Amino acid sequence: MLELELRGEYIELDKLLKAMGLVESGGRARVLIAAGEVRVDGQVELRKTAKMRAGQVVEFGGQQVRVLARAGG
Repeated sequence: MLELELRGEYIELDKLLKAMGLVESGGRARVLIAAGEVRVDGQVELRKTAKMRAGQVVEFGGQQVRVLARAGG
């Protein structure tokens, strides 16, 4: 499982996929989200800019990403 430490309160789903290198662009991320290819906490997520917060798990393409709170914050 991959991990992403937040810099702020949240990260938008399309930006998370790009930041983790799971897609080549934000546009591609938005297409895949709209197609129902991405799950958040086990449920299909269709909102491209859904706010991912600490404790959530994003699944895409056989990978899982756990969103972590910023260390010390």
